[in-house]
Amino acid sequence: MNRFPKPDFESGYVYPQQQFVIPNEVLWSYIDIAVLVFLMGFVTWALIKKQIRWPVVLTSVVSIFYFGFFRNGCVCGIGAVQNVVLTLVSDSYSIPLYLLLLFTLPLVFAIFFGRVFCAGVCPFGALQELVNVKNWKISKSVSTVLGVFPWVYLGFAVLFAVTNSRFIICRFDPFVWIFRFGGELPLILFGVLLLIFSVFTGRPFCRFICPYGAILSLFSKISFRQVKITKKECINCSLCHNACPVDAIYPPYQNKVNEIRSKGVHRILRYVVFMPLMVAAGVTIMYMLSDKISRVNNDVRLYDMAMGNETNHSNVLSLELEAFWGREQTLEELAVRVEEVQKGFRIWSIIIGAFFGLVIALKLIHLSTKRGRKVYDISSAECVGCGRCFSYCPQNQKKIS
Repeated sequence: MNRFPKPDFESGYVYPQQQFVIPNEVLWSYIDIAVLVFLMGFVTWALIKKQIRWPVVLTSVVSIFYFGFFRNGCVCGIGAVQNVVLTLVSDSYSIPLYLLLLFTLPLVFAIFFGRVFCAGVCPFGALQELVNVKNWKISKSVSTVLGVFPWVYLGFAVLFAVTNSRFIICRFDPFVWIFRFGGELPLILFGVLLLIFSVFTGRPFCRFICPYGAILSLFSKISFRQVKITKKECINCSLCHNACPVDAIYPPYQNKVNEIRSKGVHRILRYVVFMPLMVAAGVTIMYMLSDKISRVNNDVRLYDMAMGNETNHSNVLSLELEAFWGREQTLEELAVRVEEVQKGFRIWSIIIGAFFGLVIALKLIHLSTKRGRKVYDISSAECVGCGRCFSYCPQNQKKIS
């Protein structure tokens, strides 16, 4: 746009028509969204309609090379969680439409078709899927305990985002440094370690770390069209259960010793009664730790450094303190900002603490719930849509008459 009105020439001069070139990054953002939708649609067709695995493998390869190495591993909705929550609480921040679509589109697909984004479209899940060659089982109790961590990770990510402190999901991403062929050594080693674990057990990052996967699991639980092992009658051969790398296929309880119903009901009622206590414990612990946690914020950390320098005066200042004194700000002004930040941490720590207590209580109730099943059934919340169970089912090997 022109900042000033154009001069009006009396000679009849006509200004040439201007054409503006779309910036490359904006153009690539359109391409990313198009590729995202196409791949999720392709996986949906394979899992829901055809019940075949090879399109998932093909999608995984494409995702690793395009979203992973070509787009440097940052084209995903995992880190966009932080942008979304910051937009909801801050008037000074507005999420770009591109990031909003990256966050919401996989959720929309999850409502209708389950976790098709996790199947092979996410480059992190795709990388783990392709290296997985073994299927060592993790006990249900251990996996349930580890399954709490994504929610804890999500809680802290929200806490640090709404207080405008740090985007920890992006900061501690274990795979993006692999896609970029460089980065901080501890994170590279952590990513390599996760890949090694992925060889022997299915997708440890997706199951026990990824906060976005936790959100997708909630949406997938109520999905309209869910992944089915076979369109025919299950014969309880257990082959699909043994083949599932993420233990998302539950066996029928008729194969086990039945528990007295009243005993199970009483156990669940105890957890329900203690749920408010767990929530209160989470609130108390997080509130007590809120001031210490707030030191993640740059202003709080800077104030601590400044007060430490005032107490033990040193002529050698850190770069942060030099920049602070160079802006001619006072400690009193910084103290006011710090008080506001810590107040925000106290309020949000109460909310996040209640969330932690509720998650733990619901996990205990879920672990204690034993629903009657006559056949092997997929847990839509835990299924990542790898499609391995399809080829193992004997019923799928028969021709449909």
